[in-house]
Amino acid sequence: MAKPVTLPENLSVLEELRRREPIFHRPELAGSRAELEAMTADDFWEIGASGRRYSREYVLETVAARLDEPVEDSWRTDDFHCRELAPGVYLLTYTLLQGERRTRRASIWQRSAVGWKVVFHQGTVIQDQELDT
Repeated sequence: MAKPVTLPENLSVLEELRRREPIFHRPELAGSRAELEAMTADDFWEIGASGRRYSREYVLETVAARLDEPVEDSWRTDDFHCRELAPGVYLLTYTLLQGERRTRRASIWQRSAVGWKVVFHQGTVIQDQELDT
């Protein structure tokens, strides 16, 4: 399978969005319920690593409830790629390692007049060490 490639014209967007991930785990960007709401599109939804769908309201409530918890800094992200889907709309993919749990992540971001807004997010657990075929 071909590895995703970020085109040169998307490298600056890749860097901007990379600093925002893992989504909802960056207290410097989302330290309050109001900041969480500002960074998510009104019609945002998520598919969790479990395969369950989550509404914007559910995600905002869940994340807001854990804002005072310590941030897990042993998480590692890598293998970031960015692709423009439409003018101002980008798919950001990456791998997240949380202890022994490895997931592939995908977020769709839209540039708005007030900054970046996440439209969609999905996490998929990688079961096999053979990551790509």
